[in-house]
Amino acid sequence: MHPLKEKVLFLCTHNAARSQMTEGLLRDLRGNKYEVFSAGTEPTSINPYVVKAMEEIGISLSNHRSKFIQEYRDINFNHVVTLCDKSKELCSFYYGARTYEQSFPDPLEFTGSEEEILAQVRTVRDSIKEYIINTFIR
Repeated sequence: MHPLKEKVLFLCTHNAARSQMTEGLLRDLRGNKYEVFSAGTEPTSINPYVVKAMEEIGISLSNHRSKFIQEYRDINFNHVVTLCDKSKELCSFYYGARTYEQSFPDPLEFTGSEEEILAQVRTVRDSIKEYIINTFIR
């Protein structure tokens, strides 16, 4: 871990979609300033639509995996961001960290044809990118 970088943790239930996108986007946009992590309370596996949508903008999640929040219990984070309602209560465990609550639609709940699901994931991806820019870059 780089001692000069601020540490950011993105939390969501499954660490399968929203938190993976935010991790990838912040690392891509400002990896020189932030050391970025993501985790979940009930990790599963990364949503393949998320992987595809991120690849479309040049960000590979191929080396990512869903991680359990306990993996990072010994890290002092500067910023902790919850991305779904279920993970909001976890912010209280990160004393000293600046906490944020920002909900985005869950790609795991999207329905329709493959193209319709992918279009919805792209919308969430673009909303997350706008949030990252407004919160961590401006």
